[in-house]
Amino acid sequence: MCRVVDLRQAVLAKNDVAAQVLRTELTARGTTVVNLLSSPGSGKTALLERELLLARERGVPVAALTADLATENDALRLARSGVPVKQVLTDGLCHLEAAMLGRHLDGWLPGDTRLLFVENVGNLVCPAGYDLGESLRVVLASVTEGEDKPLKYPTAFGLAQLVVVTKTDIARAVEFDEAAFRANVEQVNPGVEIVLTSARAGEGLGVLLDRALEIGAGGGAHAPVMARQQHAHGHAHGHSHGHGHDHDHDHDHDHDRDEDQGHEHDGDHEHPHVQTATPTR
Repeated sequence: MCRVVDLRQAVLAKNDVAAQVLRTELTARGTTVVNLLSSPGSGKTALLERELLLARERGVPVAALTADLATENDALRLARSGVPVKQVLTDGLCHLEAAMLGRHLDGWLPGDTRLLFVENVGNLVCPAGYDLGESLRVVLASVTEGEDKPLKYPTAFGLAQLVVVTKTDIARAVEFDEAAFRANVEQVNPGVEIVLTSARAGEGLGVLLDRALEIGAGGGAHAPVMARQQHAHGHAHGHSHGHGHDHDHDHDHDHDRDEDQGHEHDGDHEHPHVQTATPTR
C-alpha cells in the first residue's frame, strides 16, 4: 500500500511542477486560466456558453478547451459563441493533467487570449487532485444535486476559489435548500464566494467572467483553508490553493456515472469537426 501511495504522490508532484511552468508561461503572455469542475449534467456547458458570448460582446479575447471521455457535443455547443474552441477526448481518462493541457494549447491557443476556460471532465473526484496551471478554480453544482454535495466531495469544494450554483430557475421546484448548501460549503471552505446562476433565466451571468478578469488584472483569489493546511504538511504545490491527495486512482468510487471509470485507452486519432484531439501520455 505504501508503494501505491508513494507512486501517487510522485505523479501528483510531477504534475505540480508542470502546472507551475504552464501557469508562469501563460501569465507572462497575459492569459488567465479558469479551471471548471463539476459532476456530469451540472449545466456548466450551458453557463460557459453564455459567459463566452458575453466575453465576445465585451471584446474580451477568450477561448475554451473542453474535455470529455467521448463525443464532441460540448465543443460544438461552445463553438456557437464564435470564440476559439478545442475538444480533448480523454478516451477513458477521468481528468486532465497539466502536461496534457500544455500540449493541446501549444500551437492552438491564439496569442492574444486573455481568458482560457477549461471545462474539465465531468467528475468531482479525479480532477480535484490535479493543478492545471489555472489562476482560478471554480466548482459548480446544480440545485438538483443535493445540498450535501460539498460534504460528499470535500476536496473538490474545499479547494475551490469560487463556487457556482447552477439551474436556480428550478430551485423551488426541486426544493433546493440554499441556506443548507451555503452552510455545507462554509464547513469545508470557509469564506469562499458562492454565486447563484441560471443560464436559462440569465441570473448571475457575467459574474464568472468578472471574477476571472479581476484575477487576470492582479486581483487576489480566495485562499482555501484546505490548501493552506496541505502546504503546512509539506505538499509542495506551485498553485495558491494547493490540491488534494486523498483520492485513489482505481476510479471505481464516488462517481456520478459509469463514464468516469477506466484508464486503459490512450488513442491518438483526430476528429474532423471542431478542433479535437486525444491525449498522448
